[in-house]
Amino acid sequence: MKDVEFKVLSNEMIAQDIFRMTLDGDTSDITKPGQFVEIKIPGRYLRRPISVCDWSEGKLTLIYKVVGEGTEDLSFMEPGEYLTALTGLGNGYDLRNIPKNPVIAGGGVGVPPMYALAKALKQQGITPYVALGFNSKDDVFYEQEFRELGVPVNVATVDGSHGAKGFVTDIFGDHHDYAFACGPEPMLKAVYRATNTSGQMSFEERMGCGFGACMGCSCKTLTGYKRICKDGPVMRKEEILWD
Repeated sequence: MKDVEFKVLSNEMIAQDIFRMTLDGDTSDITKPGQFVEIKIPGRYLRRPISVCDWSEGKLTLIYKVVGEGTEDLSFMEPGEYLTALTGLGNGYDLRNIPKNPVIAGGGVGVPPMYALAKALKQQGITPYVALGFNSKDDVFYEQEFRELGVPVNVATVDGSHGAKGFVTDIFGDHHDYAFACGPEPMLKAVYRATNTSGQMSFEERMGCGFGACMGCSCKTLTGYKRICKDGPVMRKEEILWD
């Protein structure tokens, strides 16, 4: 974990209330897809946790949704401005011993970390099948960016305005031997029940400190309560206990 000052390179709307921000700064503590950063916003007490969409040496890409005053403030930041963020937070996806035919399921703002995951799997010689879920065509983003990675992509929208009508689990197919997922809890539950394979799931949760001190984002597992920010946000599918 490292507190880093970043320079804003770009900050643009890419879908309804969805922004992509690219930053210049030290990314050395980011080592796995699925990790997140906590951005300090001037005048706001709590930092905002945002999943890492992509990174390289000295460059960080974040995608976030404007859902309140803090993220609205973030959306007004312009190129050339600076912000600070805690980096390298959370346990990301474990890419060891992954079978050859995994499915990646991303829903809404759970889509961004799946881009880095798909990219990392391709670098390992694994081509995942990508299933993306959104509410409507106005909410769809990064479909083309996934396709440019050379992976098969299918999209579902709840209202049927883009891609298939339905939910991300409706476009899974049945030829997969592992499941990765990130999205709201109802989606994760649906993926859990729709798949008979092993897998890893990344939780979206409101956080306080972001590094495990406050216990404000705990979830129940087979081995007791775990902190989403510290022990997660990625959990093994087999260890999750749903209420």
